[in-house]
Amino acid sequence: MRMINVSNPWIAVVAVGLAICLAVGHGCSSPPSPNGSPTAGEPPTVRLVLLSNVAGALEPCGCTEDQLGGLDHLAALLAKQRPAAPSQLLVAAGAMLFDVPKLDPERATQDLWQAETMVQALGDLGLKAWAPGAVDFAAGFEGLEQLSALSKAKLLALNFDHPLVTGSVIVEVGGVKLGLLGMSELSTPTGELPDQRPGLVDQEVTTLASQAAAQLVTDGAQLLIALVAMPRASALRIVDAVPELNVLAIGDPAGQGLANDSQSSPMLIGSTLVVQTANHVQTVAIVDIHLPDLGAGGPIELSDAGGIARAEELESLALRIAELETRIVDWETQGRVDPKDLAARRADLASLRTQRATLEQSPLPPSQGNRFRYSAHPVREADGSHPLVAQRLAALNTRINDYNRKTFADRRPRPAAEGEASYVGVEACSSCHAPARKHWDAQPHGRAYPTLQRISREYDLECVGCHVTGYDKPGGSTVSFNDKLRGVQCEECHGPGSQHVADGGNKTTIRRRPEPQFCVDACHHSPHVEDFDPVAKMPLILGPGHGG
Repeated sequence: MRMINVSNPWIAVVAVGLAICLAVGHGCSSPPSPNGSPTAGEPPTVRLVLLSNVAGALEPCGCTEDQLGGLDHLAALLAKQRPAAPSQLLVAAGAMLFDVPKLDPERATQDLWQAETMVQALGDLGLKAWAPGAVDFAAGFEGLEQLSALSKAKLLALNFDHPLVTGSVIVEVGGVKLGLLGMSELSTPTGELPDQRPGLVDQEVTTLASQAAAQLVTDGAQLLIALVAMPRASALRIVDAVPELNVLAIGDPAGQGLANDSQSSPMLIGSTLVVQTANHVQTVAIVDIHLPDLGAGGPIELSDAGGIARAEELESLALRIAELETRIVDWETQGRVDPKDLAARRADLASLRTQRATLEQSPLPPSQGNRFRYSAHPVREADGSHPLVAQRLAALNTRINDYNRKTFADRRPRPAAEGEASYVGVEACSSCHAPARKHWDAQPHGRAYPTLQRISREYDLECVGCHVTGYDKPGGSTVSFNDKLRGVQCEECHGPGSQHVADGGNKTTIRRRPEPQFCVDACHHSPHVEDFDPVAKMPLILGPGHGG
């Protein structure tokens, strides 16, 4: 899955409420507030950078500004922070390469190229290891071998019986030996699994983890990090079996498919920090480890210097703020709320923001000895764009566009059956509906196709279907046959109009008042947008000659 961010002036009117709503995930959750600045004070001995469930998401996708995610933004964020923490280790847990267990043959080339770009970009960032999800085997053993080689990262899963995957490894960072062990589960929400997948070791996963941890310590590991691609409840059992773990990073075996999830609150079980970020590179977790009393052996126990409880309170405040911001913006857009009520909610919002700022700026309790400090960061456009990664993404756009333009050059839509209507295009509608056409020309639905052309994505099979009319429908359009149906035109809502035109504008041959829900079913759904209210948004597209 690749995702894009399409921005245009209409967003400020139509999707303004969603811009805040997408603070974490692409839904109405909040961005995690950093638990103190990770760059404050002395540099950490080691900085762990953790990702969960990348699941093929290269860039954010949707009709809302400043959506979370983007490998180029992540790369820029890490580059800015590296001077304050030069000894970094990037690891991940959960689905990495794909969001489906089996590749669609028609899209397989595009999906594989996307996965190549992803692992190369993560290799640029220094990815050392990840616990693969079930869907990472969608390209088969050979495909995964090639892709993991491009990343230069280890695949860790103690319970997988296949030479591609190892169980544990020791990595030295900043003079500290970190023992990494992995565990994965072969499962997807639908129960469908890749055609090629590793066999499983016939031994309880907690036993495997305990044995591997003991061996890592024997081999000199001073800190223990577990990367686990399993449901959360199953993953937490590993902490019970291996209480000496310093960090447990959790990911999902299937990466949640297209759906975006939210940042999970950190947990402290005994002395083990449990971390799980939002999927699709929406957030990144950073664990700064200070080791003034390094000593010679391990495992080293770490104390919490950042206050996990404070992090949870900050996250709760951020959620309440985001929800209130969304409500206020919707009220302002609709213009139907009593000004006194609106002023009261603005006062509530200001109070919550003050509480959050006070808590963020309050000094952390003094700490000594070997310790960690956790922080979670949203990945946003404001973080900037890393030149090398951005170049990779742009090259991928061009490569896919050129390939699909040639490969699907002869792809035409199925003809409409006898007696069924076909699509005629907006020009045929305009002769009778000039005011509606004028209104449509000024709306983003009318400019949907050029937004793809500007970024060389009009032949991208993941994008084009929501930027043309009648896509893959009888008598409609395809990725390469869509000249008269570019943009989200009249017939996308009102149905194919050939019979309506032929019958002199007979109103019974079209869908006069489409059900608003069809917008959600067609395009306005995750990951493009979460919790889209089509009834509330419908008035925003009405105008002269078009219901207004």
